[in-house]
Amino acid sequence: MSDSSPTQPNEAAEYEDSIDNALIPQLRMMFRALLASPVRNALLALGTLLVVVVAGVAYGQNRLNTWNKPFYDALSRHDLREFLHQLTVFGVIAGSLLVLNVAQRWLGETLKLKLREGLMSDLVGIWLQPRRAFRLASAGTIGINPDQRMHEDARHLTELSADLGIGLLQSSILLGTFVSVLWVISEGFSLVISGHAISIPGYMVWAAVFYAGLASLLSYTVGKSLVTRNAERYAREADLRFSLVRVNEHIDAVALAGGEADEARRIELDMEAVFAAIRRLVRGLTNLTWVTAGYGWFTLVAPILIATPMYFSGRLSFGGLMMAAGAFTQVQSSLRWFVDNFSAIADWRATLLRVANFRRAALNTDVLYDVESHIAYEEGPPGHFRIEHLEIASPAGCTMLEETSVQVQAGERVLIVGESGAGKTLLFRALAGLWPWGAGRIVRPANESTVFVPRSAYLPPGTLREILAYPHKAARFEEQAMMNALRRVGLRRLSPLLDKTQRWNQELSADEQQALAFARVMLHAPAWIFIDEVLDTLDADIRARVVDMLNHELKMTGIICIGRAPVPGIHCTRTLHLVKDPTIRRLVRRQERLHRRRRHKQEDVVHP
Repeated sequence: MSDSSPTQPNEAAEYEDSIDNALIPQLRMMFRALLASPVRNALLALGTLLVVVVAGVAYGQNRLNTWNKPFYDALSRHDLREFLHQLTVFGVIAGSLLVLNVAQRWLGETLKLKLREGLMSDLVGIWLQPRRAFRLASAGTIGINPDQRMHEDARHLTELSADLGIGLLQSSILLGTFVSVLWVISEGFSLVISGHAISIPGYMVWAAVFYAGLASLLSYTVGKSLVTRNAERYAREADLRFSLVRVNEHIDAVALAGGEADEARRIELDMEAVFAAIRRLVRGLTNLTWVTAGYGWFTLVAPILIATPMYFSGRLSFGGLMMAAGAFTQVQSSLRWFVDNFSAIADWRATLLRVANFRRAALNTDVLYDVESHIAYEEGPPGHFRIEHLEIASPAGCTMLEETSVQVQAGERVLIVGESGAGKTLLFRALAGLWPWGAGRIVRPANESTVFVPRSAYLPPGTLREILAYPHKAARFEEQAMMNALRRVGLRRLSPLLDKTQRWNQELSADEQQALAFARVMLHAPAWIFIDEVLDTLDADIRARVVDMLNHELKMTGIICIGRAPVPGIHCTRTLHLVKDPTIRRLVRRQERLHRRRRHKQEDVVHP
């Protein structure tokens, strides 16, 4: 397989990898997804109301800051009447702000809810497109723990986005409101040096900008590593959660083997990886706190210190000093939004990275591997299934049939055999359309139902009635037909339990689960059945019942059975042979190839 093709897939891979960590493309992609979601109108309405409420809060805070001057001047004059009047004014302003604050909180929390609803609906909808989730699971680390990215990461991202977005909006409106106040107060300031007056119009505005800018620069310099540290922590947390779930799902096998100590050791390794990531994060947060906390403490006196030249020159009364200090505090607190929220911004950026990359990977599952071609899937005339020159690419080489052209007629039974490691399950997945990488053509009959029976039966949660009908609605099938299907595969005892909800994957043995899967096949009565090494492993009694059902109730169904040897009782008209060539059509993930190329370039630089 060559490293390039006429479509230059590797250059495309480099481009895709280069934007994986770019903020603007990720934000643009997520923004378009939310605009296309059913909650778009609700989000726009909530956003508009939030702007109105936050603007009202800013206006109220401006009125409260203006209130400082008459209130403190009344105190300095010992004017009780004016003092009491200003307290009444304060009550009106504070009461209005209270109502607005409650409204802002409700709108903010509702915005989080709608954001999460829109994002999770989008992610789940993309993930569960036909065959996409399976291909993503084969895509390397990006396909590990999709539940973590769609549940916990999506929740965290929406909550941080709402909090940070509302905070930024509020800071921006407050900045615009109080800059003008601060500019007017310090508009005519002049600094006298050696008898020369130097005019600095709005010097308190420039002081606030310089003060906040210096703190922002220090915060970014000290805390920029928090993005990667947060991302590493979330990845390790996901690995630990996966290990715990895996052990719980296989606890019977672990207990029978006496493997608790070994599993504990593995989990402890994942735990240590989590703790190491958290320790690195703690060090980064500690270093950042030196800047943010020190900046916060100095801010207690900074407004007074900056305003005192005007106060001591007699240009400001005591009330005017307090108003100027309040305006300065509002301006620099708006400007220091970046400083106050840097750790949250780093956390948000790391979470966005995980969610956006997962979404992009889910959308691009067909281009996960470097390969020159794909298997062509076509629809042909009813009653005919054709396989032509099929070559299935995989990381271990090429899986193919010795027979280059195969046509199966309706009702025909065909056996495909291959040695262990030849890629029988890979062929099964390719026939189902789950594995498109390779070459050749598969022509499936148009408008004819097909059922694929994998080696491990899948029993979805729900009642037995719903399991038998899956993936259709239970009302589609008659109850008597369901009972007949259970009886034919030897599960008559389950007939009274059709409407009982249990964890059937734990209540039934592995053979009984496969028998239930074949009862579902009988109920659906498809035109074609593809079976992946199931009949080879079934209990002899259950296999005999299933084979009898296939030979009678489904005698007109075409069957392609993949296995190690002929199945007793099923007369196959033909036997096809599966072979593997490890030297051709080896798949390499695009990301792996890109990393290799970059590593080689780095080695060339170090060792020219």
